[in-house]
Amino acid sequence: MSDQQLVIALTKGRILDEVLPLLEHAGVIPAEDINKSRKLIFDSNLPNVRLMVIRGSDVPTYVELGSADIGIAGKDMIMEYGSRGFYEPLDLKIASCRLMTAAPVGAKLDAPRLKVASKFVNVAKQYFSEQGRQVDIIKLNGALELAPLMGLADCIVDIVDTGNTLRANGLEAREVIAEVSTRVIVNRAAMKIKHALVQNLLMRLERAVA
Repeated sequence: MSDQQLVIALTKGRILDEVLPLLEHAGVIPAEDINKSRKLIFDSNLPNVRLMVIRGSDVPTYVELGSADIGIAGKDMIMEYGSRGFYEPLDLKIASCRLMTAAPVGAKLDAPRLKVASKFVNVAKQYFSEQGRQVDIIKLNGALELAPLMGLADCIVDIVDTGNTLRANGLEAREVIAEVSTRVIVNRAAMKIKHALVQNLLMRLERAVA
């Protein structure tokens, strides 16, 4: 990868929809409509900036290992990845939500050992360990609300936005583990080798957020 080129890894879905206008405000515009293309790597209006579009859970990996210089991902994904292989210099303050525990309405979570379903396995382990609770973590990738209903788990750890899905399934949000928003992460080597390019982009993104 050229020392004079920046590769930015973007997260698919809601974050992408909210981050593209910010990037445009910062002067970075994809050369074609990302939402209408099946491509994963895109040129931009800047000769030295390319964009790649991947799953949020993969963004920290690409950034830490240097295949992308900069990544844009939810704080939930960054916490779950738990790496020290990159810097996290900027909160874009978009796609905000909360990472929370949730359980059936009125359920008492007083068993000596709880069964917790989540796709955020590392976050859940750390949270309950800090609470001094013994837990068995069950990894699920979707429809977490089903786990307590079907007796698979006592509670879940998941992203909560409006809480409507929880309520529709007889669950209630309990403790807030973290306030989540979209962050910019930067590969450590890129921060040194491409310092001027990276800082320039960060400054323009910061102004776009403000």
